[in-house]
Amino acid sequence: MIELTGTWLVPGSLSGEILRLDSPLSFWGGFDARTGRIVDQSHPQSGSSLTGKVVAMPGSRGSSGTPGVLGEALRLGTGPDALVITKPDINMVAGSIGAAALYGTTCPILLVDEATFDVLGTGETVTASSERDEAQ
Repeated sequence: MIELTGTWLVPGSLSGEILRLDSPLSFWGGFDARTGRIVDQSHPQSGSSLTGKVVAMPGSRGSSGTPGVLGEALRLGTGPDALVITKPDINMVAGSIGAAALYGTTCPILLVDEATFDVLGTGETVTASSERDEAQ
């Protein structure tokens, strides 16, 4: 199990299996909130399900539609359990915070450096907690 550290954009705890995305994902048009799957046929992980995974991704292909799509997936229970990203993304943060406020769901978002991201692979188990990081 890999213990992650970084900067919490949306605090919380994460623990689970990594789904590593090799390229940024557009939630608007590239992800189906109903199924939790990547539908962008040009994405390297097209067809993969984000549901229940700690999704590690090198940023997103941002869109103002991201908060709505991510929030809807979190409401439906088809979204990721957490996001580990390499670039701050206000749209993903807004989606996570909005879903927490409206639906009582959680999707922590942890910003990590490139070196940390590079060691993450699909299927590996990771853990992190903003409470543990604050105590140190």
